[in-house]
Formats: sequence, structure tokens, C-alpha cells
Amino acid sequence: MTETITIPCPHCDALNRMPAARREHGGTCGRCGKPLFTGRPITLDAGRFARHAGAADLPVLVDFWAPWCGPCRAMAPAFEAAAAGLEPRVRLAKVDTEAEPALATRFGIRAIPTLALFRGGRELARHSGAMSEPMIHGWVAANLAG
Repeated sequence: MTETITIPCPHCDALNRMPAARREHGGTCGRCGKPLFTGRPITLDAGRFARHAGAADLPVLVDFWAPWCGPCRAMAPAFEAAAAGLEPRVRLAKVDTEAEPALATRFGIRAIPTLALFRGGRELARHSGAMSEPMIHGWVAANLAG
């Protein structure tokens, strides 16, 4: 029996099922026809957060940030570059804590930037403070191995 995984579309948020073995080949959304993987972080609000971090089998690395935060802006290019290297194994997403204070409160975000890794609606790991692209790759790998 072939294992299937659920992947939300980064464009229309439709849930797509695909064989786990085919994830590396990408794929397109069954609803909108756009690629399931873009190699770029997606922006999440409360509704999209539930869809991507809660309903999906794909791990999601969320950058909780704010526009006024210097370290957040400094880490943004590294996070963007990490998205290209980590997809399709991990989806990267950003949550603006100024625009989505309820999400920041719900997850107890007290410092930014904070990276939180989710799978199936459960938080697996958290790191506060800016990281370089290689550090992001290593941190994700260490927290998904096991």
C-alpha cells in the first residue's frame, strides 16, 4: 500500500493528497493547477495557519517576525534562501506578529524572530534569535531526524 501525504496549496490553500514517494517531484494543485512547491516562504494569517500547520503532513517551519525588528529583517534573506533548499521536504512560512497578534499570543511568542517547527498541528521545536541559512538547514534537520 502506498503512503499518501496531505499538502496544502501555497496559492489557494486546497488540501492535496499525493503519494509520499512523489513529493520530491513536486506536483500541481488539483483545484487551482499551480505548483505545490514554490521554493519561497508563504505568508500565514490565522486561517491559513490552521490549514498549513494543522491539517498537513508536510512539516512547516514558521518565522514569527515583525516589520520593525532589525534581526528579523536581517534574517529574511537567509530564510528565503532556506525555503529553496528545504522544499519539498519542509514548507517555510512567515507570520507577522504585528498583523497576527492572536497567533503570537497563542504560541507564546515573547521574542522575535522566533522559528517554530510544526508537523500535523504539533510544535516539534522552537528557536529564538536570527540564524544563517546553513544554521536553519542544520536546525531543521536535527529536529526532524527522529
